[in-house]
Amino acid sequence: MKPEETVRALWERTQQRDWDGVGALLAEDAVVEWPVSGERIVGRDNYVRLNAEYPEGWTIRVLRLVADGEEVVSEVEVPHEESGLHRVASFWTVRDGRIVRGREYWSVPGSDEAPRWRAAYVEPM
Repeated sequence: MKPEETVRALWERTQQRDWDGVGALLAEDAVVEWPVSGERIVGRDNYVRLNAEYPEGWTIRVLRLVADGEEVVSEVEVPHEESGLHRVASFWTVRDGRIVRGREYWSVPGSDEAPRWRAAYVEPM
């Protein structure tokens, strides 16, 4: 499986709640970091359990994947029934068909107020 196929499969299997399938895509010692919340998930089992136990009500839509060798970037939209819309930019390293490292930036669109000084140069999305 090409690295971008591995990452696409990760999101598809997560959407399907196929936790064994998600685990099969991760190296046993995979590390995934969430800098926005200051958390590091160490190990395949912790990554799978964290996602399996996340409160239900969410779906996943892959907006794009960009790959360069073993490095893959994904942009994903995750609407949740209770907590609203989330966007995530993820940077993955895939070796031998398994994710060995990830860094994900989860955010809520519109949660950062735009500074007034930029108003002359931008338009609302």
